[in-house]
Amino acid sequence: MGEPGFFVTGDRAGGRSWCLRRVGMSAGWLLLEDGCEVTVGRGFGVTYQLVSKICPLMISRNHCVLKQNPEGQWTIMDNKSLNGVWLNRARLEPLRVYSIHQGDYIQLGVPLENKENAEYEYEVTEEDWETIYPCLSPKNDQMIEKNKELRTKRKFSLDELAGPGAEGPSNLKSKINKVSCESGQPVKSQGKGEVASTPSDNLDPKLTALEPSKTTGAPIYPGFPKVTEVHHEQKASNSSASQRSLQMFKVTMSRILRLKIQMQEKHEAVMNVKKQTQKGNSKKVVQMEQELQDLQSQLCAEQAQQQARVEQLEKTFQEEEQHLQGLEIAQGEKDLKQQLAQALQEHWALMEELNRSKKDFEAIIQAKNKELEQTKVGLCVLQEEKEKMQAQKEEVLSHMNDVLENELQCIICSEYFIEAVTLNCAHSFCSYCINEWMKRKIECPICRKDIKSKTYSLVLDNCINKMVNNLSSEVKERRIVLIRERKAKRLF
Repeated sequence: MGEPGFFVTGDRAGGRSWCLRRVGMSAGWLLLEDGCEVTVGRGFGVTYQLVSKICPLMISRNHCVLKQNPEGQWTIMDNKSLNGVWLNRARLEPLRVYSIHQGDYIQLGVPLENKENAEYEYEVTEEDWETIYPCLSPKNDQMIEKNKELRTKRKFSLDELAGPGAEGPSNLKSKINKVSCESGQPVKSQGKGEVASTPSDNLDPKLTALEPSKTTGAPIYPGFPKVTEVHHEQKASNSSASQRSLQMFKVTMSRILRLKIQMQEKHEAVMNVKKQTQKGNSKKVVQMEQELQDLQSQLCAEQAQQQARVEQLEKTFQEEEQHLQGLEIAQGEKDLKQQLAQALQEHWALMEELNRSKKDFEAIIQAKNKELEQTKVGLCVLQEEKEKMQAQKEEVLSHMNDVLENELQCIICSEYFIEAVTLNCAHSFCSYCINEWMKRKIECPICRKDIKSKTYSLVLDNCINKMVNNLSSEVKERRIVLIRERKAKRLF
């Protein structure tokens, strides 16, 4: 489950927070932090990474996004996921925002075959922080940091060897060259009774520290690499030779320091004597200056010997460095073989995982195909019903046309009634047509009864107008033209 300690803040402790509680589990809850966008998926750039153990491809790389709207209400959006996001058993449309409330049921992905529920099912809830904290799922960035720490621990021994505290033979070589160059300067007297500063004043303070340890009696060599800790058995002989050379170097440096101290003491003594007796005791002053010159010549001889030993030590360290490089190459080849074997194992494990994912993906495709077939059957049924409705509509229109042609046509002009008029014999005609007929005969054109009365039928006119509106545009235009012509004739 991970350690959710990184969630704890002073402001949140003791309060209430929104979260997605995983149904049936006391772990893997997803915290909804105020003002933060929460992304869920199996990719690396999300807030919470969900990797299904049953079907790795069930959760998309960036499956869904949860965030607050300007009013502070939490919302959820399906980010074009393969297997969808379900809110209260209804699938959400991709890239559309939906509001969620306490008690809502959220499902990521679909159930596999022979299973009733999906692997990732959550309930929206607001709980006390003390209740949520032990059950929270770790964030993706914390998991990445833990993995980096594990990889860093594996390389701990190599990092310690190559750290800034360990200096190799090349660093020591540069320091020795500095000492040898500075120690070769001649020592000259500046005047009678005055002595110049000795070359040992310019020695590197780190190299002057090469003295035996007061507590253990063993020499301490700051700045030299711990060569014996790596490949100890292979280079035991080279290490012993280096130790002997370093022991000689330490003895020589100690003698140089002692000579330096003696020269300083003699110089102080000469200066004191000069202050006390400027004219007398000249022989004693000359004797002390002679002793000082002897010490200077002895120091020069020691420096020459030291130069020879330094050159020998450089040669020894070069040979040891070449030997170490050969050992590192051999060790690198061995490590490379181990890494290759490990890479092959990881490759086979990845292939097995891909095969399992392929089978799971095929099962999902089969389920989708079944769902598609059911959808096709439903579409066929809808198409048949649509065709039946179209046939019924055409039948109704045909029947309406028959009624218009047989019952609602004027027998005089053979057109649909225009301003229908009903006679006393109950027969109907166009107002214009019956008026023109009555100019010749005052009897019904159908039953031949005398015309005694005429009545306008508004109901019949309205019915004809509504039925004509559903007919073709040609019929409508012809009726409009007839109405205009008859109105014009009536005016004249």
